Amino acid sequence: MHRRCSRAGKTLMNEGLKMNLKRPQAPNDVTPSGPDDPSRFLNRDLQWLEFNRRVLAQALDPRNPLLERVRFLAIFGSNLDEFFMKRVGGLRRQIEAGVGSPPWEPLTPAEQLVLIRERALEQTALATRTFRDVLVPKLRDENIELLEWASLNSVERTEAEAWYRRNIFPILTPLAVDPGHRFPFISNMSVSLGVLLRRPGESEALFARVKVPEIGGKLYRFGVTRRFVPLQEIIAHNLGDLFPGMEIVDVLPFRVTRNAEAERDNEDAEDLLEQIQQQLKERRFARVVRLEIGARHESRIMRFLEDELQLDEGDLYETDGMLDWSTVNELADLDASELRWPKWSPVAPQGLEDDDADIFALIRKGDVLVHHPYESFDHSVERFIEAAAADPKVLAIKQALYRTSGDSPFIPSLIRAAESGKQVAVLVELRARFDEARNIVWARKLEDAGVHVAYGVVGYKTHTKVALVVRQEQGGIRSYAHIGTGNYNSKTARLYEDIGLLTCDAAITEDLVGLFNYMTGRSRQTEYRKLLIAPVAMKRRFIECIDHEASLARAGKVGRIIVKMNQLEDRNVTDALYRAGIAGVSIDLIVRGFCCLRPGVRGLSENIRVTSTIGRFLEHSRVFWFGGGQADPLDGEFYIGSADWMYRNLNTRVECAAPIEQRAHRERLWSVLQYHMTDRRQRWIMTADGGYELSDPAELPTDAQSNDVDFLGTQQRVMRDVLDARARESAMRLHS
Repeated sequence: MHRRCSRAGKTLMNEGLKMNLKRPQAPNDVTPSGPDDPSRFLNRDLQWLEFNRRVLAQALDPRNPLLERVRFLAIFGSNLDEFFMKRVGGLRRQIEAGVGSPPWEPLTPAEQLVLIRERALEQTALATRTFRDVLVPKLRDENIELLEWASLNSVERTEAEAWYRRNIFPILTPLAVDPGHRFPFISNMSVSLGVLLRRPGESEALFARVKVPEIGGKLYRFGVTRRFVPLQEIIAHNLGDLFPGMEIVDVLPFRVTRNAEAERDNEDAEDLLEQIQQQLKERRFARVVRLEIGARHESRIMRFLEDELQLDEGDLYETDGMLDWSTVNELADLDASELRWPKWSPVAPQGLEDDDADIFALIRKGDVLVHHPYESFDHSVERFIEAAAADPKVLAIKQALYRTSGDSPFIPSLIRAAESGKQVAVLVELRARFDEARNIVWARKLEDAGVHVAYGVVGYKTHTKVALVVRQEQGGIRSYAHIGTGNYNSKTARLYEDIGLLTCDAAITEDLVGLFNYMTGRSRQTEYRKLLIAPVAMKRRFIECIDHEASLARAGKVGRIIVKMNQLEDRNVTDALYRAGIAGVSIDLIVRGFCCLRPGVRGLSENIRVTSTIGRFLEHSRVFWFGGGQADPLDGEFYIGSADWMYRNLNTRVECAAPIEQRAHRERLWSVLQYHMTDRRQRWIMTADGGYELSDPAELPTDAQSNDVDFLGTQQRVMRDVLDARARESAMRLHS
């Protein structure tokens, strides 16, 4: 049930999403002269910021519910934090070491930092204006108010001060900086107040730092109302209690971002667990790569922080908005269902509606394809492992865990299986960025229960999402497998769009046995019957598939490729796509995140189209389709897997992609691809200079996701039962 946009809504949408989000020009916005021109590759970091611009657009979009728009601001801020932690430190090190850019990168590290700063400041300013000028008034209309201290009435100030004295004041530790007190350690992502003090009658300015505590919430709520004031504001206006007898000259809120990019690899680590623990400790004290500061304050505090933290002027980011956008999550979490998307409850996959149904019997009847979050993760993937742990016929369970939730049901199931005498082997990837500490805890719990825990292949990060169950049956031993595109994480499975395959195909399970031996032992198996495994052969096979489509096009036949993924950056794969496009292959790339390929360049990529879908659910699945010259697209090759077409995924990670062979499942995947290619609401179209334009909405727009629960249910049924008629017609047009 789609509603037409009002004229006012369309005007705001056009202004907010097109004019405000117009990408600033960069020095490398040039047209490549041919397939050997280095400018054929767009800069990865700038393209990543382009992705975050599209996330920010969701906060600007008046078609989204109000609290969802607020949530997207928090996501935008979190993304930007992660970008600085992971990417900027490496560029700084390049400059300090005197290392230039590789031949394919026309921008020097210094030029990249300048452009990163320009775009980060521009996007942050837009986020601030969006919140202050658009969302705050709309929240106020709904009786939700985020207040400044000056706007509180006397009763509210008295209440806030009393709460502060009881709950916050005892925790605060003001730290002075003078010849007798060293500059304090500033923890990553924490908000602090820099305070400039003066003794009465003296002119010398003194500095002190007060950390805003990271306990409870970041907002104080007045009773049962929906009126809030930031904790930072309460502390800043009650500093006299911390510095009695001193004159407070100025208060500057600030926040530091530290580098989280490891400077060394783990290839020679004798004990990977110990090495990762040491790296976590080092990360706490890593170099500051960004200092965010409040606007309109005396420069003395700013210069003092700049000197003490050993920063350049380019590391300072001044804002008159939020320092920590995660603060607005507390507004987005309010109990106000009318201001959110309708609740979506995943449905049980067909055949698993009955909690007592035998999941292994269902898989023996034929492969089961599940599409999250439309179909239930707990009714399928969680149930698969839980059933295996409880089944006395199961002899062994093997699983690769990259990221899992804090209350993961997989860990207790695996522990129960081990305690019941089953052979349980788990590969825990300790190097999953920002989840290292949690994974160390899980690894120790599993080891304590007798689970065989491995930490991955030396020199490679294990990113694949696979599980294997070995079961004793009447006819002998049979193996069952799950291969997915997403993590074994129950929380993100409700928010991320992913696809998984449950199968007992003997060739696939035999391949998985070999893959687990590769991951947990010293196997160097290089040949697999059906699975595409990185770093062994996946990249070579994908390039072969691309080149085959090119050879078909050169022979006058139809060459066609459609791929859905998160990122595209690998230069060898990109060049193969350029070659195929030049040969006449029609290529559609559905890339949610950053894409370093330039589409639509005459003589190079005019047959290549790149789109990006951003919406309610995070598009996370990877689907690969190669037409193979077949008249019916369902006769082409279909794969799902965990790997994007990035250098790291294809060359330095353990990844797995599985073929989808049953026709009904191919119909569902084809339908998914067609939904994204015909989306008229959430689809962004990439231009040759690396920018993106929002697809013009139709009067009754079609979309790959929907805010309407009825539509989601319809979509799930359509993809489960029959190929959508529109997708079938599109397929016939493409291959006519």
